[in-house]
Amino acid sequence: MPDPATNPITADGQNAVLGIQQISKRFPGVQALSAVSLALYAGEVHALVGENGAGKSTLSRILCGIEHADAGTMHLRGEVFQPGSKREAEAGGVRMVMQEMNLIANLSVAENIFITQLPARFGFIRYSVLHAQARELMRQVGLERINPATPVHKLGVGQQQMVEIAAGLSQQCRVLILDEPTASLTDSETRLLFQQIAKLKAAGVSIVYISHRMEEIMEIADRVTVLRDGCHVRTLDTAETDIDMIINLMVGRQLDAIELHRPTPRLTETAMRVEGLRCGEKVQGVDFELKKGQILGFAGLMGSGRTETMRAIFGADKAEAGAIYLHGSDTPTRIRRCTDAVRHRIAFLTENRKEQGLFLSLSIRVNTTITQLRALSTAGFIHQGEEDRVTRELAGRLNLKYYATRQLVSKLSGGNQQKVVLAKWLLRNCDILIFDEPTRGIDVGAKFEIYKLLNQLTEQGKAIIFISSDLKELMAVCDHIAVMSAGKLVNTFERGDWDQERIMAAAFSAYK
Repeated sequence: MPDPATNPITADGQNAVLGIQQISKRFPGVQALSAVSLALYAGEVHALVGENGAGKSTLSRILCGIEHADAGTMHLRGEVFQPGSKREAEAGGVRMVMQEMNLIANLSVAENIFITQLPARFGFIRYSVLHAQARELMRQVGLERINPATPVHKLGVGQQQMVEIAAGLSQQCRVLILDEPTASLTDSETRLLFQQIAKLKAAGVSIVYISHRMEEIMEIADRVTVLRDGCHVRTLDTAETDIDMIINLMVGRQLDAIELHRPTPRLTETAMRVEGLRCGEKVQGVDFELKKGQILGFAGLMGSGRTETMRAIFGADKAEAGAIYLHGSDTPTRIRRCTDAVRHRIAFLTENRKEQGLFLSLSIRVNTTITQLRALSTAGFIHQGEEDRVTRELAGRLNLKYYATRQLVSKLSGGNQQKVVLAKWLLRNCDILIFDEPTRGIDVGAKFEIYKLLNQLTEQGKAIIFISSDLKELMAVCDHIAVMSAGKLVNTFERGDWDQERIMAAAFSAYK
């Protein structure tokens, strides 16, 4: 492949579908991109990697017309490419499936997939045609069990992600940008996505693939470009590199070898016991016990009831039956709403940080301290100096990339937003912490930091529930793994007594 820094449009006789030259972008307090150049060729998967805040999403948003570069040029098929809007970029054949989903919650799945091309006659939508077209795309991404007329807000985050991907596949395109497409997907859904990527490659579509999952990049990418602090570090053929080299280029330092497997803890005291929990079709008589100092993983297919179980425990959804016993008590605790759960020292880091975990229009400081305002105020007046101090302390602990505590959370990268959600619950100092996909959108270096933090919390006697769609992650950090299938908790595995095949067999067991 030619060197994009010399001439990304034509070099060595090979034409680039998309050429990017010396692109720069600055936001208040931060240089997001500094003279970035690269080239994208027909039928290739070009991975874009870097730590949170490295500039990956900013570059992608410039490519699809959402942001505009301060300097530099772009060419699409040899012609100047300066999209003034997302619509203009799509008209040129450049489409993006964003990390932060852009669905209209009250519209149906089918309407969201074909939002810009709804089949109509005499001004009326032809729903029979729309649903037939949607079913075919939904089948390709593993959503064949979902009714196309279902409102999107009734789907889980992983299912919503697949709707976004189906929408991205709904139109012909020259360049498809996938920003963390598998962050909320299980292994089986990821396989379906990879099948679609292979078909697109064969059709000559160029794909920009942004992911923190190094194994995925090595599997499907032809080349990988590393960004660090807004700068283009290097572009490599994946066949000529390895994960360690990519990580070293990303972080600019040698990561210490971290042994994720935890020593077997002595689990004696019960932190929480759940018996017969029921909540709609997704939670059907769930029983489990969580010990102090334990990390209990929850695995299962998308829509298996993992998140719904935790929402019922936390009081976000009303449980229809069942009992929750806390802190070794034999008397059940009544949790009717989220404030009850927080009062009983339970924290819930939700999988949907954008809608359920953050106030995007408020500052980092406010989002971090929102759970402890009483402790930081006197007679109704908040001590802003103390707010700043604790926010900076937690930001340093989590390696948050920001320029001021007053910075709006909406201006952070997705991974750094996740760190703010984590910070607010660390400040609350709860005894039971429910983490639903806590590493979604988090770079590899930050993942290790979070794993270390989990170990530190359990050493303090905290009890942790860890939900993840990444089986390797669960097997690395958890003491036990509970498996959900079709709303039922079908099996719980101990460390040393599990493998991916047994866990996946359990995950499918209740669907037969």
